Parts: sequence; structure tokens; C-alpha cells
Amino acid sequence: MTFFEQTSGTWVNAVAVLVGSAAGLALRGRMPERTVTVVMQAIGLTTVFLGLHSAWDLAAVEAPPGMLVALLALAAGGALGETLRIEERLERIGDLLKRRFRSEGRFTEGFVAATLLFCVGPLTLLGAIQNGLTGDPSFLLLKSALDGLSALALATTFGLGVSASALVIVLYQGALSLGAGALTQALPDPATDPRVLLVNGVGGLMIVGLGLGLLGLLKVRVASMLPALLAAPLLWWLLGFAF
Repeated sequence: MTFFEQTSGTWVNAVAVLVGSAAGLALRGRMPERTVTVVMQAIGLTTVFLGLHSAWDLAAVEAPPGMLVALLALAAGGALGETLRIEERLERIGDLLKRRFRSEGRFTEGFVAATLLFCVGPLTLLGAIQNGLTGDPSFLLLKSALDGLSALALATTFGLGVSASALVIVLYQGALSLGAGALTQALPDPATDPRVLLVNGVGGLMIVGLGLGLLGLLKVRVASMLPALLAAPLLWWLLGFAF
């Protein structure tokens, strides 16, 4: 497969975010505050639902139990993330971009929220692997539609920072797609592999935390938990010796 065939979904995803952000910026200030609030609540509720739906993948992992692995991965990954100060480093990147583009307002908050929403979700992993292994971008096309609508809603509130997340999508999601080819033998069926299910489930729980933040109910330090996505399959392998 060519480079474009392996990464086609990622490019569509990035364009969808840029288009959605541009539409949101055009509507910014023209929509009543109560309308923006309702739209953000709708995005938050949908985000919580998608997170819970993906977190259910943990139930499909029985030995060792997926919920046990997820708990340990989130705890250990969160502790490591706090030690590495991932949340603060991600915010610092947003601040640098804000100064670079001379943007005012909630640029950093929008960049961080959009980056987490667009890059942590389970569709990112499964979609990138599917695109990289087979050239089929269907999962990422679905993700692009969701991300485009989310970007529109987020940009009406946070502004230009949302569009900057498209760069992270290209780098992170594109790298996953390009690296997926090396996993062909290790993951003959990514949709049912326990390691992928664990990453999806842990990512789903993190998405729930992000949704709660969008709803204004709870501030969860989701970025600090990012190492849990790597810790989950490692802990599954280690705990497998005890089950």
C-alpha cells in the first residue's frame, strides 16, 4: 500500500476538524450563549455515551479481568503522568501555539480539550490500525464526522485553539497508521484482540472523564492518565502469569 492509502483517513479527519473549526469561528459571537451551552452539553452527553460504550470492551477480557487491568493501568498510568507532568506539558504546548498565532481568549483550553477528545478515543486506535493494515478508512471516516461536529461546537466557545489540534491528529494518528503494518502478525484480528480491547476500554473510561469535564461536572486530569493506554496491555501480559 502507498503512504496515502495507509493514512487517508487521518487526512480526512484533519480536514474535517479544520472545516468544523472554521465554521465554529464564523458562528462565534453570533449564537446566543444559551444555544452554545446546550450544544456543548449535547457534545458532553454524547462523549460520555461513547466513552461508556467503549469502556464496555473491558467486560470481554476475562483472564485477567479487564476491569482489574483497567483499574491498575489508570492508577499506575495516572501516577506516571503526574510525575511526568503531562497535563502541564500539553498546556505549555498550547501556550506556545497561542503566542505563535497571537491568539486571544481560551486558546490553550480549546487546544487541550480538542486534542484529548480527538486523539484519546477508541476510534483513533481501531481506525488507525484498520487504515494502516488494510487501507480501509471507514472507522476514521466515521470519526471524522463526529470530530467535525465537535470541532464546530468547541470552536464557538474556545476559538482558534481547536483548529490547532488538527496538527496533533496528523502526527499521532498518522504515526499509528504507519506503524500498524508491523503489527500484522501480532494482531491478526485487531477488533477482538484482548490488548486492543483493553486499550479501547481504558480509553473509553478516559473519554467519560473528558465528557464529565465538558458538562462542567468534574475536572478529571485525563491527560495525566495517557500512559495508561500503554500500561494496560503490559499489565495484561504480566498478570496473565497469575491467571
